[in-house]
Amino acid sequence: MAARLNPAQTPPELVDLRRLSACDLDPLLEEEIAEWSREMDWDFGKSASLVRRFVDLHALSGSAMLDDGEAVAYIYYVLEDSKALVGDLYVRQGRRERGHEDLLLTAALGAIREHPQINRVESQLLLLDFTPGRTLPFASDAAQYDRNFMRAELDTADLCEASVRAPIFIERWSDHYHEGAAQAIAEAYSGHVDSRVNDQYRSAAGARRFLFNIVQFPGCGTFFQPASYAAFDAVSGRLCGISLASMVAPGCGHITQICVSAAVRGKGVGHELLRRSLVSLKEAGCHAVSLTVTSMNADAVALYEKVGFRTIRKFSAYAWEWPT
Repeated sequence: MAARLNPAQTPPELVDLRRLSACDLDPLLEEEIAEWSREMDWDFGKSASLVRRFVDLHALSGSAMLDDGEAVAYIYYVLEDSKALVGDLYVRQGRRERGHEDLLLTAALGAIREHPQINRVESQLLLLDFTPGRTLPFASDAAQYDRNFMRAELDTADLCEASVRAPIFIERWSDHYHEGAAQAIAEAYSGHVDSRVNDQYRSAAGARRFLFNIVQFPGCGTFFQPASYAAFDAVSGRLCGISLASMVAPGCGHITQICVSAAVRGKGVGHELLRRSLVSLKEAGCHAVSLTVTSMNADAVALYEKVGFRTIRKFSAYAWEWPT
């Protein structure tokens, strides 16, 4: 009789997510929720609930990796106009290895490339293996941008008022600031490395969609208006900076977006916007706040470290681009 194959030696099977139900993914998602909480003090539960909902609707594009019939990894993506977003990729810790991540990425990218209108794919996967200069599937079309996940303890953070050297006034965020904020984001990120990470920063229309996603969806936590602010030029009245915040777990906030226009950059405006968001989050009961920043954005990293943020995790943003 032939020896029975060890399941660990059996080639992994990839299946379309639309063949599965939420129950099939539950153990995998519960492990992912626990890892987000343990590693980043982040409640991933709402995001996992959306995955469950769309899997049960058979409306989520992607793949699951099965081991002896059990889902041990998954990836999903969404299509937006001419771009695709890899929303998540997670591999159970006992099966976590580069080959399995690459297998899932290759399957997703191959499927995405079959859509002729798509010419760009973006991903920011915080739990993916971090290796600077990693060779990616479809490597000739890929770019990698290393990023920091930073965290500050509010009891020890420097929350002293910043020295603002520009004529501005600051208001708490209001929904009718969306248009001015979209214009400010597009201006602030013109030629900036982050516009290569996220192409929504390249235009006001893209920034509008970015702001809508922050406010409406739980990917960056639950938007928290009381700790979100906008700065305005005191002469022209034009919006020149924003700091937007969310709640990611009980007692934990997150800065989802902070930027200032070129005219006031380096004049303490970003520092003061950030400080006000942190103070408001502390008043709301938060003991810690996180944010993400591209590692090569040295000025921003230096500001965050001055306030009290420390890098607790490194990850990479990836982008694939090809002509249509």
